[in-house]
Amino acid sequence: MKKIGLFFGSTSDNTKIASDYIKDYLEAHDFEVDIHDIGDIGSEKILEYDKILIGCPTWNIGELQSDWDAVFLDYEKLNFKGKTAAFFGCGDQTGYPDNFLDAIGILAEPFIKNGGTLIGRCSKDPYDFRESLALDGDELLGLGLDYDNDDEDACEDLMIAWLDEIMDDLK
Repeated sequence: MKKIGLFFGSTSDNTKIASDYIKDYLEAHDFEVDIHDIGDIGSEKILEYDKILIGCPTWNIGELQSDWDAVFLDYEKLNFKGKTAAFFGCGDQTGYPDNFLDAIGILAEPFIKNGGTLIGRCSKDPYDFRESLALDGDELLGLGLDYDNDDEDACEDLMIAWLDEIMDDLK
C-alpha cells in the first residue's frame, strides 16, 4: 500500500488536532500516513503522493489560512493528474454562515481543474450556513468540522464516518 500524504495548515490548532486524529485513525486501519504542515514545506511536496488529504481552515472572512495562502500561487499551478485527494477543513457555521468552509472550495477547485480526482464529498445537511465556496449542489467538496460550535466528540464522529467512507479509495 502506498503512503498517504496528509497536508494541513493551522493557526488555532483545530486543523492540526483534526489532522493528527485522521492520521492516527488511518494508521490504526493499516494505512501509512506522512503528515506535513504546509507552512514547513513547499507545495511541490504534494506531488510526491498519489493519495492525498488536504486540511485547511477558513480564516477571517472566506480566506485561506496564512500558510496555505503563502503557497497558493504555486499550488494552483501543480499538475494533479493521477492524484486522488480528499479535503477537510475547519470553519464556524454560526459566526461566518456566508463563507463557511470556503477554504475547501478554494483549494479543491484548482485540484480538480488541474486533473485531480476528488473523493470525500459530504452532505451539507449536518450544518446550518447560507453560502460556501465548498458547496457543489447539495454536497460539500469535503468534510467540514466546526470546533467552534460542536464538541470534539461530534467532530471525531464526523471524521470517523468520512474516513470509513473514503478508505477504499485511499488504497
